[in-house]
Amino acid sequence: MKKLSIILLVAWFCITYTAEAQNLYIAQTTEVKFFSATPIEDIQATNTKVSSLLNSATGEVAIKMNIRDFHFPNNLMEEHFNENYMETEKYPTALFKGKIKEAIDYTKDGTYVVNAQGILTMHGIAKERLIQGTLVVKGNQLALTCNFDVPLAEHKIDIPKIVIAKIAEVIAVKAQFSYVPYQKTAQK
Repeated sequence: MKKLSIILLVAWFCITYTAEAQNLYIAQTTEVKFFSATPIEDIQATNTKVSSLLNSATGEVAIKMNIRDFHFPNNLMEEHFNENYMETEKYPTALFKGKIKEAIDYTKDGTYVVNAQGILTMHGIAKERLIQGTLVVKGNQLALTCNFDVPLAEHKIDIPKIVIAKIAEVIAVKAQFSYVPYQKTAQK
């Protein structure tokens, strides 16, 4: 499934932006975590099967994740998350398509504060977002980290009144992506 997501992201970049291969980076390792803190209960989950591409020539970045790939400390939380809140059968993926606003010299090692302006689509609702992060360039590898909040109401994620005290209305998200140059495989 991850391979199919990567293929779709590469196709999107190539068709939409005709990216040159030497400018395209693919996430080799990923981690997206979210945390919901309330006085009654803290809820957290992690997804390490996220697909992402970054085009260093244009600053465009695409991130796609399957919602079912978030894993929780216990199975009941995971079941409620997928069935009751995220409605994963109906809305299986979340997607961010955006562009880093700052001009980055990807040939120069360094740490850069970046802002990506784009569209976050989750639970079937697309919202424009500005996400701040840090991009580290080291040789031919990139590391992108970002922290941002997602108000559940913006994406029409309803929390039943019976559990409203257990789930925060705004979820804190932390994401880390390690990119390497995309290598086009030879066709046989």
